[in-house]
Amino acid sequence: MDFWQKLKKDKDKDKKPIVVLAPMADVTDSAFRKIIAKYGKPDVFWTEFVSADGLVLAPEEGKKKLLEGLKFSKKEHPIVAQLFSSKPENMKKSAKLVQDLGFDGIDINMGCPDRSIEKQGCGAAMIKNPDLAKEIILSAKDGAPNLPVSVKIRLGYNQDNMEDWLKFLLKTNPSVITIHARTRKEMSKVPAKWHRIKTAVQIRDELKSNTLIFGNGDVTSLQMAYDKFKETNCDGVMIGRGIFGNPWFFSGYTPTIKEKLIVAVEHAKLFEKEIEYKNFAVMKKHFKAYIEGFDGAKELRHKLMDTNSAEEVSEIINLWLKEHK
Repeated sequence: MDFWQKLKKDKDKDKKPIVVLAPMADVTDSAFRKIIAKYGKPDVFWTEFVSADGLVLAPEEGKKKLLEGLKFSKKEHPIVAQLFSSKPENMKKSAKLVQDLGFDGIDINMGCPDRSIEKQGCGAAMIKNPDLAKEIILSAKDGAPNLPVSVKIRLGYNQDNMEDWLKFLLKTNPSVITIHARTRKEMSKVPAKWHRIKTAVQIRDELKSNTLIFGNGDVTSLQMAYDKFKETNCDGVMIGRGIFGNPWFFSGYTPTIKEKLIVAVEHAKLFEKEIEYKNFAVMKKHFKAYIEGFDGAKELRHKLMDTNSAEEVSEIINLWLKEHK
């Protein structure tokens, strides 16, 4: 029994969904995951997506940068490494590396709409090449025989063809299929179609597959995750943008303004300490999320947009807190 099935069994006893953190580029790095692990740990963590081709072929300095994306702490278990590639041999080798690094599972990105990723035949481009998608999944399993392999997909490319796409992928027996309930063409411009997650579960059940079905899209609270679980009979819910500015998301706790500002400083300091290969400017998207919804937020946010270090962030926020006791 892989860890997913054990987790499913435990959750079924409590009639609750498995609730997991989505992989998001320049968001769910090791610094942010440490903050989340401290304030509201999900059932399972995902890393940012990492290029399997780069892990195999990049020069030494390039590999160091990619391996930073696969850095994690003991408190983050269970944690899944997300990889992307259109080259089966590179996926196989990278899957072995992920297994050796001590991850609990591997996830393959087959839904990212970024053009630079699609040009490599990866991400959402896989929807148009199911035979290669199958080969990539089997290569990951071959490279990491001790780890469960899962897949993250969309409903389709230009149109919703989930039935055919899902049935095809289920034949490869992945541990989990997470469905972002929009097509590639729709990006995030339309509401997520959660009724299609319900259909996916019905398809899985008709085929008597053991693959777990997770839904993803527009979930902004823990209660909403539970509601989607009940509506669709899915096994789990993946949280993406709902985590922005709210490391307490998975605990259900509602923080005060002061608590959010203090954690924003803590996050900035941890980013500076942990993340060697990213510019501090990456933190600014987090500041936009932490600093909103209260009087004076806009002015404070503008000041933080000009910062270049955790020290500057700390000075600005601590001064604001003194002035707004």
